[in-house]
Amino acid sequence: MASSHASHASHASLLDLAPVVPVVVIADVSDAVPLARALVAGGLPAIEVTLRTRVALDAVRAIAEEVPDAVVGAGTVLTPDQVHDSVASGARFLVSPGWTDVLLEAMRGSGVPFLPGVSTTSEVVALLERGVTEMKFFPAEAAGGTAYLKSLSGPLPQARFCPTGGIGAANAPEYLSLPNVGCVGGTWMLPADAIAARDWARVEKLAREASRLGPQV
Repeated sequence: MASSHASHASHASLLDLAPVVPVVVIADVSDAVPLARALVAGGLPAIEVTLRTRVALDAVRAIAEEVPDAVVGAGTVLTPDQVHDSVASGARFLVSPGWTDVLLEAMRGSGVPFLPGVSTTSEVVALLERGVTEMKFFPAEAAGGTAYLKSLSGPLPQARFCPTGGIGAANAPEYLSLPNVGCVGGTWMLPADAIAARDWARVEKLAREASRLGPQV
């Protein structure tokens, strides 16, 4: 993971930056930079900030400007406007819970890596038909979990996934052991009480534990 390209999403697959991508919901923009620094210090440089809060784009901008070792992206991207605004704010990758042709074209035209969300075989095949081989599998546990992904790897070995949804420290290793999983997304290294208390040392410790879950290289 510690290659010279690790901090440049455009030079490597998004799925290879780190075994775990923290999925961050930021309610107070002043938390963005210390939170990102704690995650990076713990070995998780790829940070997905979801566009579920009013300050999300400001948080992306703050992290992009002040935490150079972070590879910050925007999640829950649903519209072409959000694609544009996210990249303008400094997002270096985009993640959506699902996709349409309109959204896919906007993400493709953004100039940054993207992970469109899928939960069915037909959606995976449709993306492969459009030349997209890396995708988010969401909601992972609800949509069939590791058994479902294992079943996909036979007929569709060229598809690689970042499963997100219902994944924690206990089941992440099972996902990461699958040949078609590059990384997982999760929130377990960001417990609500730690964020509320601004206990960044605890976040860094949990991030460090998460960074060691993947296959050691």
